[in-house]
Amino acid sequence: MKNKHLLWRAGFGPSALDISRLNDVSAHKLYKSIENASQQSPSYFNVAGNLFQEIMAGAGTTDSMMQARRNLSQEQRKQLRKRSVEDLRKLTLTWLDEMINGEAQLREKMSLFWHGHFACVQVNIFYQQQLLHEIRKNALGNFGALLKAVSKSASMLAFLNNQQNRKQHPNENFAREVMELFTLGRGNYTEEDIKEAARAFTGWGFNLNGEFVFREAAHDNGVKTVLGKTGNFNGDDILNILLEQKQTALFITRKIYRYFVNEEEPDEERVKQLAEKLYQDNYNISSLMKAIFTSKWFYEEKNIGTKIKSPVELLVGIRRMLPMQLQNGAIQILLQRTLGQLLFYPPNVAGWPGGKSWIDSSTLMLRLRIPQLIKDDDTFFITPKANDDQQMGMKEEFDLATAKKQFRGGFSINANVDWNAFIAQFEKTAKEDLFNTLQDILLFTLPGQIDKPTIENNSHRTSREEYIKSVAIALMSTPEYQLC
Repeated sequence: MKNKHLLWRAGFGPSALDISRLNDVSAHKLYKSIENASQQSPSYFNVAGNLFQEIMAGAGTTDSMMQARRNLSQEQRKQLRKRSVEDLRKLTLTWLDEMINGEAQLREKMSLFWHGHFACVQVNIFYQQQLLHEIRKNALGNFGALLKAVSKSASMLAFLNNQQNRKQHPNENFAREVMELFTLGRGNYTEEDIKEAARAFTGWGFNLNGEFVFREAAHDNGVKTVLGKTGNFNGDDILNILLEQKQTALFITRKIYRYFVNEEEPDEERVKQLAEKLYQDNYNISSLMKAIFTSKWFYEEKNIGTKIKSPVELLVGIRRMLPMQLQNGAIQILLQRTLGQLLFYPPNVAGWPGGKSWIDSSTLMLRLRIPQLIKDDDTFFITPKANDDQQMGMKEEFDLATAKKQFRGGFSINANVDWNAFIAQFEKTAKEDLFNTLQDILLFTLPGQIDKPTIENNSHRTSREEYIKSVAIALMSTPEYQLC
């Protein structure tokens, strides 16, 4: 139970190959191997085509984004947007594949957390690639370095309008979100702090290549007072001042605790202790995560099987447990959208709220059906929420292309599951122990808490293999499987 708990919280759950060795190592040694596997720097995901470069080359040599757009024809702008949307889908599927098959489970899980913390919607594929790489590269490093890298990224500067932040006409969006969402949390600063910080961030921008640019002519060189400190501050000074505040360490630690340990019942005393450690360790993220995952309290009953899996955790976890090839990988985009967590399209600047917000009457029904849909390739009918601001026109294009291939416009997952790889893990399990063994691997429930007779009555007993398949799918289709 401990190792399964660790694999779900420090990653995306056990893979099929983990089954036979789940109980062969202590949780402490398992975490050490998880930690070691995530130490190597990530490779850069480069999925963008050449169209962007070709079109932007025709925009001239200007560093101004607005001028570059004016140099493009309407048709070029349309092509640019369409290609970026297509490439963002590729980036989503590439990252999902890394979560499913990559060894650096902790790094990718931590990256998913930061992806929600530093929520950003940006249709430019090059800028999103850059931002994702900075997040993945710094996910387990120093929070200060991560904060500065994200704050200077073209995606975030564009999303929070800092490209338009100039002296005499300061734009407060960036400064507000840096304080409210990235560092201190709401209520730990004043409106005057935001106004003064916005002045310090004037001149921060980026060029066409997404490189950070400080435009001195647009910067306010006057004296500013932020959080009780006064000086001729620039943006880096403000970020350093924010990092000096113990409230920042507390805000970050509490959010990490809720995400990785217990969302409903955070232990505030423990959070404060961990926050003090994070602050004294100069915001070493890896050190904080080790303190959490190697503690005795992390494995207390109240923290196990209490978290509702996010849509990404659910989908990735299923694919890790049941190795498969998808005939149409883009179906994962549709499932993400329908379940409420489409990577690179958070609902707002605060990211995905998580917790019970993942579940409503429609999403729960689809969640419970997914394992059976994977096994049988049944057709299912869903209506993704129409929100073109987030979906960037994806709904119509995907639905029309897919509906032509599906019965009456429905959808199917079309998965080729490698059942042999899964079934092989139970070769040494006695027939009478199969049900309890499957339950122990797939659910965080104790023996007797699942209606065994009902599941077995609906299972296929024509062979040992069919029994394992049908029981596994039935267990993964229960409400209990939604928890980790």
